[in-house]
Amino acid sequence: MKTHVKICGITCADDALYAEQLGASAIGYIFYPKSPRYITPESAGAVTSKLGPFVAKVGVFVDEDPQVVMNAVHEAKLTAVQLHGSEDNEYIDQLHGISVIKAFRVDPAFECSRLDGIKADAFLFDAYGTDGSYGGTGETFDWSKIEECGAYGRMILAGGLNAENICDAVKTVSPWAVDVSSGVESSPGIKDHTKLKDFFDSFNAQNCDG
Repeated sequence: MKTHVKICGITCADDALYAEQLGASAIGYIFYPKSPRYITPESAGAVTSKLGPFVAKVGVFVDEDPQVVMNAVHEAKLTAVQLHGSEDNEYIDQLHGISVIKAFRVDPAFECSRLDGIKADAFLFDAYGTDGSYGGTGETFDWSKIEECGAYGRMILAGGLNAENICDAVKTVSPWAVDVSSGVESSPGIKDHTKLKDFFDSFNAQNCDG
């Protein structure tokens, strides 16, 4: 099965449209106000309106009020939400009718058993940033820590992915999808189109997938 690609931290239509053109299955909007890649739901909705119907639109949140999340879902026309905080099943139950991706920061003590029983449609694994941030650090992590996590559901690999390491990542982890942000940027929230193209060229290279 072909691995999907999500380009996260989108803040403008030009970057989203180019990612779509190159073959991205999804684009991500950061609705965490403390992030340098933050975008308002209104602005994200304007980007969404320019994209085709076959690209997923994912909103990233950190311990946000569930009603605020659902308002953003409607305003930005999201197809999924990605939760990076301490959200539990009781929280997820309040997000009616939307797909949920639960994110985990993988530190040396991480164990896949943490996923057991969580009501998510997919699980995203990112590096545990030394600065305490919730992603977008450009750091990788020990991929062997999540080798058994596929038993709990679909895996999305994030954390420091770029044109140089994407093939190794896909071959090693065999994820359902990969998530890239800082590895294809010129600055936080601004994508470098050359880096984007290089990333997809590497990803699409013969024998990269699988």
